[in-house]
Amino acid sequence: MFGCSEIPAKSNQNAQPESVATSTKSESRQSNQTESVATSTTSESKSQKRTGNFISGEHTTTGVANIVQENGTYFIELDQTFKTSSSGPDLFVILHRSPDILKITKPPDYGIAEGDFVTIAPLKSFDGKQRYEIPKNIQPDSYKSVLVWCRQYNATFGFAPLSKI
Repeated sequence: MFGCSEIPAKSNQNAQPESVATSTKSESRQSNQTESVATSTTSESKSQKRTGNFISGEHTTTGVANIVQENGTYFIELDQTFKTSSSGPDLFVILHRSPDILKITKPPDYGIAEGDFVTIAPLKSFDGKQRYEIPKNIQPDSYKSVLVWCRQYNATFGFAPLSKI
């Protein structure tokens, strides 16, 4: 059986997600203060709908996934503690209908069945804060978890069961 761990890692580990910028500590403090003000004034336009902590599948995956709605558009947000293995090609962020991938699949790869998920976007980075827009034609409430998934080998690196806040 083939798994994503048998393929050399792509070198996108240092790639910065489009929505994440690097900064110095002083810039970060200023940014955090600005974000606090912006959040308090725009709380009506952005609301957190569901959240979940990642559970490892084929590879250790940690962090938090959130589904938020902002100005009528839904997004998947992975927090700053997100981290997964760089041992696989073709990694994607997807939404899955099951809240517990480990119960409906088999180790070591935890392959998933077609029709039970929708692909959102290629994974931007193996770690850190990142954000993915959910297309308008997808109803996020129809899905129960966020996965980091290797499309080439149908291997679930990790998943976050979503619960309402």
